Amino acid sequence: MPHDRRSGKSVRVLLAEDQGMSGPLALLLGMEEDMDVVAQVAAGDAVVDSALVTRPDVAVLDVELPGLSGLDAAALLRDEVPGCRVLVMTTFARPGALRRALEAGAAGFLVKDAPVAELADAIRRVLRGETVVDPALAAAEAGTTGASGPPGASGTTGASGASGAPRAVGASGAADALGAEPSPPTPRERDVRGRT
Repeated sequence: MPHDRRSGKSVRVLLAEDQGMSGPLALLLGMEEDMDVVAQVAAGDAVVDSALVTRPDVAVLDVELPGLSGLDAAALLRDEVPGCRVLVMTTFARPGALRRALEAGAAGFLVKDAPVAELADAIRRVLRGETVVDPALAAAEAGTTGASGPPGASGTTGASGASGAPRAVGASGAADALGAEPSPPTPRERDVRGRT
């Protein structure tokens, strides 16, 4: 299980986002005392090369990237840079997306409009070896599977979580709520993939 091997030092973060948000997000994460954004890329096919050069502790990937999707990039990172933990961000809670992210090796799945403080906390938690899932995304998955949400979740009440903060779940707990078949690509995903 990964742990924060850099205690007392900055967490090295790679950001991959194509909608113009990585610059402001990098500035905000850079204000965290223990975070250092070491790379920013706007295409999924640039993620692995950048990670091989900068050796981030955590990669924060948009699910919809041109070139390779964030999910495909996460799977490549798992194989090429195994020490890098991955957090996937999405705009929409679509059925099957959480399952695909976890299968690709992601340690976390968050909505993009979450406050930066929650993202920073999620980065720290995945670095410690936790799996972090946004309650709205977990609820969307649970709604498609008929489950009440991942068992063993902490920090929330019920499937959607009264606290609203991303929750940590055990690997088996996350898998229990993920019975949905993968959903077909959205028009946005088809558009992004078509730009390559």
